Amino acid sequence: MTSAHVKEIISIVKTGRVLTNESDRYSYSFDGSFGTYLPDVVIQTKSVEELAALVKLANREKIPVYPRGQATSLSGGPLPVKGGMVFDLSVMDDLLEIHEEDLVAIVSPGVLTSNIHHAAEQKGLMYPPDPSSSHVSTIGGNLAENSGGPRGLKYGVTKDYVIGLEMITPQGEIIRTGGRTVKNVTGYDLTKLIVGSEGTLGIITKAILRLIPKPQASETVMAIFNSLVDAGRAISKILSSGILPSKMELMDQASIIAVENYQPSGLPRDAEALILIELDGHPSAVTDEAEQVSKVCKEAGAIKVRVPKTKAETEEVWKARKLVSPAIVRIKPTKISEDATVPRSKIPEMCRRLQEIKKKYNVHLVVFGHAGDGNLHPNIIADKSDKEEMRRVELAVTEIFEAAVQLGGTLSGEHGIGTMKAPFMEMELGAEGLDMMKKIKQAWDPNNIMNPGKIFPEPGQKLVLSE
Repeated sequence: MTSAHVKEIISIVKTGRVLTNESDRYSYSFDGSFGTYLPDVVIQTKSVEELAALVKLANREKIPVYPRGQATSLSGGPLPVKGGMVFDLSVMDDLLEIHEEDLVAIVSPGVLTSNIHHAAEQKGLMYPPDPSSSHVSTIGGNLAENSGGPRGLKYGVTKDYVIGLEMITPQGEIIRTGGRTVKNVTGYDLTKLIVGSEGTLGIITKAILRLIPKPQASETVMAIFNSLVDAGRAISKILSSGILPSKMELMDQASIIAVENYQPSGLPRDAEALILIELDGHPSAVTDEAEQVSKVCKEAGAIKVRVPKTKAETEEVWKARKLVSPAIVRIKPTKISEDATVPRSKIPEMCRRLQEIKKKYNVHLVVFGHAGDGNLHPNIIADKSDKEEMRRVELAVTEIFEAAVQLGGTLSGEHGIGTMKAPFMEMELGAEGLDMMKKIKQAWDPNNIMNPGKIFPEPGQKLVLSE
């Protein structure tokens, strides 16, 4: 970028801020993954028209544009890998409307996802997608990455609740897709194409989200196992028993011990795994389903099954699950968080493969996650200053991806591809499938200005964590 470009940017942004100081730009050079890339300029504005004018400038001058929310991405989604402009969309947080008669929410991209949850609940409604970072992540980032969460088992992920968008195209035009109706089959479903495209097709500036009635009641079951594979088998048996829990979360022994060392919650340190199951719906139904689930777990090898009796006990159990991420980074400072996902029937086999990888590469591998939908979170805890350890971690991560794909799964269930998983895209999609995605990108964005360097691997690109 030239000084003339910066001068033109400043002339366009009349209601916001243009950040050019190196210290400011460094604040936008990283996210929750690996790598640091310095942008040339950062723009904060609430004006969609100003953003559109900036995109027109970027397209004309072939300047990279990187939309960014709160940068909680674990895959490198907002990293400005080729310099250029970062758009800080977290400032666009003014619009949050709940239209209870239409069962929709209309939001701007900078609204925190948890604020949507709270606003919907005040009307007796629910916005189901619930990534663990919802208290700090923006809805715009969730839309870009097609985020999931524990409730994905029963209710699906972000794309299942987006029925309309306003977005800026790579040419700087403002378009609208979908609308406020539940049914809409007019032409191509551009809404679904844009959600999960990781900012590579345009910039989302408004979203219409579908809401549902909040369930009347919920019940939690905790099942404890002496075998991680048995826990995986129990998950499969529950799902094939005719019961569909709203959440089914897995914690292995390493994550249990980490939580107990971090903030004691009464979890069994000697257990190799535990499953937390939440059932929701009519009060009578959830009580009956909790009994059935308890029985299935015991038949699958659970050594103990516990149903919390009070709201406080229930909250304590789920709090323990949410503490896994902060707890494990106290062991070592570097956390590589993956989200390889396999078919539900392959959960036991994936658990077995993960144990083999842990021993083979002598890495501190912790397994937890949304096991009910096959979305495991194998996290490796390491120290990035130890180059030899990080090289073993790279090999282990590669083998985790290979195992998931070999079992009929996918590289990512909810974190997205970004920079971290781009080298493995062809392994899952094949050359022809990847080429078709590239053609869509090229048709939408021929100058490749929208979030370049994401999803599609650069020639010879490999996973590198040891630099």
